[in-house]
Amino acid sequence: QVELVESGGGLVQPGRSLRLSCAASGIRFSLYAMNWYRQAPGKQREVVAAITSGGRTNYADSVKGRFTISRDNAKDMVYLQMNSLKPEDTAVYYCNAEWESKYWGQGTQVTVSS
Repeated sequence: QVELVESGGGLVQPGRSLRLSCAASGIRFSLYAMNWYRQAPGKQREVVAAITSGGRTNYADSVKGRFTISRDNAKDMVYLQMNSLKPEDTAVYYCNAEWESKYWGQGTQVTVSS
């Protein structure tokens, strides 16, 4: 059974940092591209950051220079380090695994507010 479990969300003030984690199980993690998506109220889900099985990364323009995605294949974990957070980063953040199939986590809420 495939499971992606996100953690690390919460309420944070603008300009501060958060680190999201996603623990994967039930898949051959090292073969999967791993992605972080987010969905704000009333908006479509959008990809924020991506990392290939080989470690190549890509970011949405809105988070470039502020967010960093990384993976630990030994632990079947993917991370999203979010710095200089802005109110517009407020959303539910989802972990996604993609290779032959696509899997989603349940999401973790990130709220950026003073």
